[in-house]
Amino acid sequence: MASTATLVLAASALVASPVPASASSSVPEPPGEREVRFATFNTALERPEEGMLAEELATPDSEQARNIAEIIQHVRPDVLLVNEFDHDDEGEGLRLFQDNYLSVGQNGADPIDYPYVYSAPVNTGVASGVDLNGDGVAVTEPGTPEYAEDAFGYGLFPGQYGMAVLSKYPIVTDEVRTFQTFRWADMPDALLPTDPETGGSYYSEEALEVLRLSSKSHWDVPIDTGRGRPVHLLASHPTPPTFDGPERRNVARNHDEIRFWADYVTRRDSGYIYDDEGVRGGLAPGAPFVIAGDLNADPNDGDGHPEAVTRLLDHRSVVDVRPSSQGGRGAAQRQGGANEDHVGDPGLDSADFNDEPGPGNLRVDYVLPSRSLPARGSGVFWPTVDDPLFRLTGDYPFPSSDHRLVWVDVARP
Repeated sequence: MASTATLVLAASALVASPVPASASSSVPEPPGEREVRFATFNTALERPEEGMLAEELATPDSEQARNIAEIIQHVRPDVLLVNEFDHDDEGEGLRLFQDNYLSVGQNGADPIDYPYVYSAPVNTGVASGVDLNGDGVAVTEPGTPEYAEDAFGYGLFPGQYGMAVLSKYPIVTDEVRTFQTFRWADMPDALLPTDPETGGSYYSEEALEVLRLSSKSHWDVPIDTGRGRPVHLLASHPTPPTFDGPERRNVARNHDEIRFWADYVTRRDSGYIYDDEGVRGGLAPGAPFVIAGDLNADPNDGDGHPEAVTRLLDHRSVVDVRPSSQGGRGAAQRQGGANEDHVGDPGLDSADFNDEPGPGNLRVDYVLPSRSLPARGSGVFWPTVDDPLFRLTGDYPFPSSDHRLVWVDVARP
């Protein structure tokens, strides 16, 4: 989704000349020696056809990818979750993004290298074999919107809207847990949608037998920060709570995809959980973690379930350090529309969505450390109009993404 606001650019923002970090207030200082910078970034690098992204990244000529890379080079996360980056089984797209973009200094920014990468299949674009959108037909041939709506997660082909973890620290790959195939119906008290006309289940029994909770996937990725216990990066990208009907199936699914992590880090609530290897249970008590991703839910505004993300933000084991930016405040004021009716702090916004009609700018991207990881700093990379780096985010049409990179520095455990 994109903002319909009039394009407003300062003259200095039109020139893509090298900008030292000290010239931009949106560029954070490096994390301390005993700190780790975790970040999430919905890069909007999905493409409409399989293989198209890797083909685009095979040359250094993609303007969007250059801008995405430059943002990452300015913020310099140690551990980065990337959402909306098409998955391919060989990891070709990620390799090309590293070699042709991140490893190349963009507009004077220093190159950045991520020697450790984790990527895995996601549910988007994977045929379910059943009718999930209620039109009476189970579409199994990829490439059409009807197929995408009957896939386990909305996608025109397997791997569209995928995700990946990029890290400067080793990833403990033999301890990664994935929950791609966990069935929605296996969550106790799940908000499975009902047909408002009949009061019965919106989904057929056949659909409930196979329907997975994750629209992409849920990953527990342990990161070895070099000081003993690994930090568990809990990564996901729930479905947007829109694009459905009066049954509000996507609103319900978004709520439960977010609830999954709240249950996972609560021992008494996690017994029902099983991973793709069949191992049951949630996170070990006391294990440090960071929940990250585009959760597609704002605690105060937008179309989501009002309790979707609040359960995480208020969780006794989670600290919400409220990363913010002046650019988000300026955008809401400048663009108006739905933003004028919001009750949440626009400085916390992380996505620039349609203002009229539409939900306006929202806080949907999160980096939430556990209480065992003291936070030292945080922010949202959203430059103000008079910042030289505004050219990297801009207003619609966006030169990078309609989302902003969100980062938090935490003390190494």
